[in-house]
Amino acid sequence: MPIIEMHLLEGRSVEKKRKAVAAVTAALVDSLEVRPDQVRILITEHASENFAVSGQTAGQRNEAAGK
Repeated sequence: MPIIEMHLLEGRSVEKKRKAVAAVTAALVDSLEVRPDQVRILITEHASENFAVSGQTAGQRNEAAGK
């Protein structure tokens, strides 16, 4: 039984998360030859100030990019 953890920044729509879950499930069914009901996916969302790359939070990077 594959268990997938997805860590995302907050803000994606329910529709996008559902689309991602369906695509990941389909990829695992195809590549690992498991049944869809065997696939588990956990989505954890993080605020932009709780995720950092190269010493800057995603919030800082967004501010610098004018977003």
